[in-house]
Amino acid sequence: VAMESTGVYWIPLFELLSQRGVDVKLVDPRQLKHVPGRKTDVLDCQWLQRLHTFGLLAAAFRPDDAICVLRGYLRQRAMLVSYAADHIQHMQKALEQMNVKLPEVVTDITGVTGMAIIRAIGNGERHPARLAALRDGRCKQSEATIARALEGTWRDEHLFALRQAVELFDVYHAKITDCDRQIQVCLEAFEDKSDGTPLPTKPRTSKRPRNTPAFDVRGHLHRLTGVDLTQVDGIEAHAALKVIAEIGLDMRRWPTEKHFASWLALSPGNKISGGKVLNSRTKASANRAAAVLRMAASSLHHSHSALGAFFRRLKGRLGAPKAITATARK
Repeated sequence: VAMESTGVYWIPLFELLSQRGVDVKLVDPRQLKHVPGRKTDVLDCQWLQRLHTFGLLAAAFRPDDAICVLRGYLRQRAMLVSYAADHIQHMQKALEQMNVKLPEVVTDITGVTGMAIIRAIGNGERHPARLAALRDGRCKQSEATIARALEGTWRDEHLFALRQAVELFDVYHAKITDCDRQIQVCLEAFEDKSDGTPLPTKPRTSKRPRNTPAFDVRGHLHRLTGVDLTQVDGIEAHAALKVIAEIGLDMRRWPTEKHFASWLALSPGNKISGGKVLNSRTKASANRAAAVLRMAASSLHHSHSALGAFFRRLKGRLGAPKAITATARK
């Protein structure tokens, strides 16, 4: 059976047919436009059936069912993180409307100092000195500087918006915690491929990166894959987990690493006419695994590794966007 991938409408039928033992090919709609000969009065399903009969359709990539479950949880988590970030902007807007310059004196208003002050404002505290006394000892600004930034107008409608934004921010982070528990349960269900090999010791970092799961992602990945993917420069445990959730564990789905880079839309284009390269720009893509690799590549700017030197050399010669793409592919 061949099915056209349109939104999320294909998912229930695809899963039902797969459970019944039918070999289902999920087809990219762009493939249908590249084959000439279609008449305007032919329905999509009829044209799809005809091309499938002639063997002109290639199935889109879809990982195993267990990986699809993990991918669903991680995509849900990413959506919750995005929603929580929207309410950080709502808090900043409410503070700005009250002429409270907290974002100017703290690096992150959702940090220890920022949230302590915001929660105190929501609970009724208005005195700048008492609010500034909630400053964490690691904050760079002094209490006097923070107190001067907290002389606001305290209008009721803006305070109401601030309290609601904080409540919604807490709700989404509670949901992220629930999602992390489901992800951990899902990871524990995978087969152990480490063969008892101990996980290499990782250098201690100053703090856990923001918005990463609280459980031991690196340990689960080592048990899942049998290797330590974080040994690759720029790849953290959470980034490696997101890549695995998008591509799965069976790399034999791509004949070579060049096919894999092309599927990620990280390879140069090959628009050539008469032996002359007309355009070598990479094609646009919404591939989530490629986005993770691009983020990892952009973090190598200050790295003392070979990949970091490769990125800096290309950035100086071609600019940051092309350097990020080339480093993500490498």
